[in-house]
Amino acid sequence: MKPIRLSKYFEKSYKKRIAPVENMRNAYIARVAAFQAGERGQPHNDHSLKGNLKGKRAFSIAGDVRVVYEETKEALIFLDTGSHNQVYN
Repeated sequence: MKPIRLSKYFEKSYKKRIAPVENMRNAYIARVAAFQAGERGQPHNDHSLKGNLKGKRAFSIAGDVRVVYEETKEALIFLDTGSHNQVYN
């Protein structure tokens, strides 16, 4: 199990987009715990990204909300979180 590291941009996005909404915060905690334990299929829908985010990956928190991350040998680095439009545009 690799540790999770949070980029400064991720921390800012989380505080603005996820933390203020209790059900999103709870969904985030549950999904990240399962993701870190190795769950990558449904409902996470972990997938590689294209275009400007090529080389990065994303998984679903709830509905339209995603976490964009990068996997290194040492850690999972969370880069951004928010709705589909917020993280991909």
